Amino acid sequence: MAVTDEAIEKIKGMIVSGALAPGDRLPKESELAAELGLSRNSLREAVRALSLIRILDVRQGDGTYVTSLDPQLLLEALSFVVDFHRDDTVLEFFAVRRILEPAATAMAALRIEEDQLDALSAQLDALGPEPSVEALVAGDLEFHRGIVQSSGNSVLCSLLDGLSGPTTRARVWRGLTQEDAVNRTLREHRAILAALRDRDAEAARSWATVHVASVEQWLRSTL
Repeated sequence: MAVTDEAIEKIKGMIVSGALAPGDRLPKESELAAELGLSRNSLREAVRALSLIRILDVRQGDGTYVTSLDPQLLLEALSFVVDFHRDDTVLEFFAVRRILEPAATAMAALRIEEDQLDALSAQLDALGPEPSVEALVAGDLEFHRGIVQSSGNSVLCSLLDGLSGPTTRARVWRGLTQEDAVNRTLREHRAILAALRDRDAEAARSWATVHVASVEQWLRSTL
């Protein structure tokens, strides 16, 4: 493992230094192994590891390339890691969401376009007054994803997208067991949307905080 780690660090060093730029093709395996003073096996393991976290792209029959290194691409690895969360850490994911999502919503209030606001409104209308819990949770994910995308920060969007998975089951559970959870969620969505239409960043931040915190507080009381 130590030899593979060394190989990873050397390839990383080439990328960080600019010797390999986004989109560049790596030299042939034998040439790169000799250049870096590595065995071909350790180089191969390093390439495999870096491809898993989207640093490198191995194309069969064509070679190995540095990816675009776009933040959204790199942060896809977060979703993979998050999938291994334990049930007793779900509150920690909510705590992180409560920090990041209100900030993203406040940013969106100053940037979101009218057609995006109309699309969010149409999403809420399509759910109707009494959606199923499953439809509401799916709509909730799309609603918040649309808002965060409007913040203009792709890193923040990717982080929150990755964090949404562990909290989905808790939201379904709440919808099935807590009285008025569905109506409350719909009211909070409408309040967030109204704040966005008013371009009121602080109101949008406050309603987003209330929205995330309400599920978090319910979950704390049930665990």
